[in-house]
Amino acid sequence: MKNLYSLLVIISMMIIILGCSKDEVTPEEKMEQFVSMWNDQKFSNMYDMLSEKAQSSYSEEEVINRYEKIYEDLGIQDLEVKMGNVDSNHKNEDVVTLPFHVSMDSVAGPISFDYEATWMKTETEEEKNWKLDWDPGFIFPELKNGGEISLKTEQPLRGEIMDRNQNGLAINEAIYEIGVVPEKFGEDAEETKKKLAKLLNMNVNSIDQAINAEWVEPSLFVPLKKIPRTDKALLDELFALEPVIKRDTTGRIYPYGKAAAHLIGYIGKITAEELDEVDSSQYSSNDMIGKRGIEQLFEKRLKGEKGVQIIIQQEGKEDIILAEKKVKHGEMIQLSIDAELQKDIYTSYQDKAGTAAAINPKTGETLALVSSPAFDPNQLTYGISQDEWNTLQNNPQSPLLNRFAATFAPGSAIKPITAAIGLEAETLDPNKGYPIHGLTWQKDDSWGNYKVTRVSKSNGPVDLEDALVRSDNIYFAMQAIEMGSKTLVHGLQSFGVEEEFPFTYPIEASSISKSGKIDSEGQLADTSFGQGQLQMSALHLATAYSPLLNDGDMIKPVLESDEAKSTIWKKDVMSSETFSILKDDLRKVVTAANGTAHSADVGDLKLAGKTGTAELKKAGEESGQENGWFVVYPESEELILSMMVEHTEDLGGSHFVVDKVVDILQ
Repeated sequence: MKNLYSLLVIISMMIIILGCSKDEVTPEEKMEQFVSMWNDQKFSNMYDMLSEKAQSSYSEEEVINRYEKIYEDLGIQDLEVKMGNVDSNHKNEDVVTLPFHVSMDSVAGPISFDYEATWMKTETEEEKNWKLDWDPGFIFPELKNGGEISLKTEQPLRGEIMDRNQNGLAINEAIYEIGVVPEKFGEDAEETKKKLAKLLNMNVNSIDQAINAEWVEPSLFVPLKKIPRTDKALLDELFALEPVIKRDTTGRIYPYGKAAAHLIGYIGKITAEELDEVDSSQYSSNDMIGKRGIEQLFEKRLKGEKGVQIIIQQEGKEDIILAEKKVKHGEMIQLSIDAELQKDIYTSYQDKAGTAAAINPKTGETLALVSSPAFDPNQLTYGISQDEWNTLQNNPQSPLLNRFAATFAPGSAIKPITAAIGLEAETLDPNKGYPIHGLTWQKDDSWGNYKVTRVSKSNGPVDLEDALVRSDNIYFAMQAIEMGSKTLVHGLQSFGVEEEFPFTYPIEASSISKSGKIDSEGQLADTSFGQGQLQMSALHLATAYSPLLNDGDMIKPVLESDEAKSTIWKKDVMSSETFSILKDDLRKVVTAANGTAHSADVGDLKLAGKTGTAELKKAGEESGQENGWFVVYPESEELILSMMVEHTEDLGGSHFVVDKVVDILQ
């Protein structure tokens, strides 16, 4: 009985203690609840914990909305609120102050602060509780005595793109912002608007919308479009219209225009789709973004990062900078490109279709990447009419197609590579002559109707020198049969064919065939002289010639000036004996009277190289499109130029290209 009595006493005391504990919640416990809600951004629940004094001073809507708006506008992330250390016992106190620490990330960088929360005891018949004496300093201490938060941004300057000699390829330059003053429209306002719309590639509705915007007043300047200062003829017509005036501003200019259009690209207004894919803190719907070429490829580096300040403004006081992220201007990018060489090559095309690439065979520096015809990047940046855009898209020469990034049949320009493969495999004896009669040949009757055709007859047995000088398809077909498809495929792969091309700018990988294999002797023969399904880019073809001038090593091409130079892509693809033989023969392609590039034997250039004509006729056709090639280098060995012109069938084939190359190099 005594034990039972003792047990009942203990239970009763525990009930009393628990009851008291439940009724007498501590300020520390309330602070922990508040901090937990704050971290979860449950602002409505937080408001319920505020004292009557705080709630009478700040409405629920005012507190909740202010938290939500500020956190959203400032891009608050990684919010962390922690209660500070509590040293004393607050058992007998009615007002308790507890420290806390807040940290967060914002659009302007990290923000952190320490503050104190004052808790006041409240008592009713049902319970004892603690309520928070809240003020705006809980959001940021600087707001305690009033003030407004604002964001100040500084847009970065877009990085410029320069060539190896600091010639501007894409630069920021003074341009004109063309606009109108509404009150200067006369009685013929509608007719003036029509003329203006036509000159600016706009429509009249767009002009009316700009003029009728809410902020516009009759005497104010209303901007319509930016125009480069170089378009003097257009500017003269615009300034002849009474309401038109200009304002100086800065814009993107492409000094080399079409000559470097595919390489450099252009910038244009960001689309909704693009806006969804980029960092929303760095772009708005009115921003410009790289659309093609280097402008697009290096967008992040060129764009830079805008500067942001979070400012608290209080009447009669200096602004307080709460957080600041310094503007980071776009990076200046210098290419290895020689812009003047680029321009000379492009100009030589005279709007004919084709592509060219030039490299330094010892350093790998890419000196030119040309695609012709092209578009005007200045026009696309500052606005092009739908009719003009349709004309570009429907042009049969495809000026929007980037040909230097694409692959084509190399024709006979591949023959030095085929010869190198045979020499290295020891299936080709450069001094052995083959008796070849007539202009056509087939191995045997198993080839059916397929025959290899050459362009000129030989006066005797054909050896390697003669075959390269005259570009004898039959000789190379015979060599391909001799070495076999396995050796030729492996040899082409040793030159990087069927492999991702190691270059800063995306270049389509060269290929032996759709399957990567050679399935028949006819295809084997065709591949040996650059037909069949073999495809190579102009840049890869130039690079494939580099072992001739680089001690047998194939250079890795580079595009940026600060990339590592003289880096080897493929080691020892040719022995010294092989490249010595081929260099002598390729010089004779130019110097020999019957050489296919004999017209290049002029002046002091002392050129060497190989021509090629790729026939693109379809099965059953007797003739079709021909693309002319010339891969060439001067005696100085300071560059290799690989150039192709489309549709040379009525222009003299590769001879047409040879003459263009000579003009460029002279």
